[in-house]
Amino acid sequence: MGIIECKDVCKSFGEKVALDHVTVEIPKGKIFGLLGPNGAGKTTLIRIINRITIPSEGSVKFEGRPITQEDVEKIGYLPEERGLYRKMKVGEQAMYFAQLKGMSSREAAKELKKWFVRFGIESWWNKKVEELSKGMAQKVQFITTVVHKPSLLILDEPFSGFDPVNAQIIREEILRLKEEGATIILSTHNMESVEELCDNIALINKSHVVISGGVEQIRRKYGNNNVELIYTSSEPLHSADGVFTVLSDQDDSGRHTAVLSIAEGSDANKVLSQVLSSGVAVNSFKELVPRMNDIFIKLVTEEE
Repeated sequence: MGIIECKDVCKSFGEKVALDHVTVEIPKGKIFGLLGPNGAGKTTLIRIINRITIPSEGSVKFEGRPITQEDVEKIGYLPEERGLYRKMKVGEQAMYFAQLKGMSSREAAKELKKWFVRFGIESWWNKKVEELSKGMAQKVQFITTVVHKPSLLILDEPFSGFDPVNAQIIREEILRLKEEGATIILSTHNMESVEELCDNIALINKSHVVISGGVEQIRRKYGNNNVELIYTSSEPLHSADGVFTVLSDQDDSGRHTAVLSIAEGSDANKVLSQVLSSGVAVNSFKELVPRMNDIFIKLVTEEE
């Protein structure tokens, strides 16, 4: 049973269908990637989970029962459109949001100070939000999202506005929160982050789920049975009927980088055995698994 189960969720705005019988299950204690191009329906689904809007049809369950407003209070939600009050001081605003989530003044101050120290931003406490850069404000909003230790975090494009160094800091914090038991829904266009962070994904396009499942299973499903072989030889390797076909071979002073297509009925062990019997010196041999970015483009393009 997942922490969140959405079953046959539909949502329309007038004649526009935003979600069309969307069914997804968010496994507890995992990082779940919610993917899709702009306008696919991701944000609408997130807003339904947060009870900001109500589905036209279908159901949303939290830990096996219909989701309630009390359950929403256990969720930390970082929307793509950030919402800090520019004229308020950073510390006052962080305290305000923490107390909105049910924390006492003492508890909020204690936990916020920990986070400010962890991010190295203690000196920002008395600054006004309008004095902060976009990336600095992002850090503050991330802290206000996680400070009450929610069991479920929903992060919508959490790396937007960050330079590579700070984006890596946020990635590390997301992994640490997962280790501490949080479930995280990550809505992002950053496929590198999906591969680095996510255990499972659902790809939504044109209001419906195109594919869902474990990241590694999906990558292997869309693999094309190719391997990369790096070898040393004075002569290039030739295809072997019924075992493999050489698709490409780049020679750099006798050091070759080749891509081989494994024949139907053959396997990696047979390929490697055949290669070794040909007398070349093998430097490396690895399966070529497609990147999530390539799978994303392929599936969305096919839908188009």
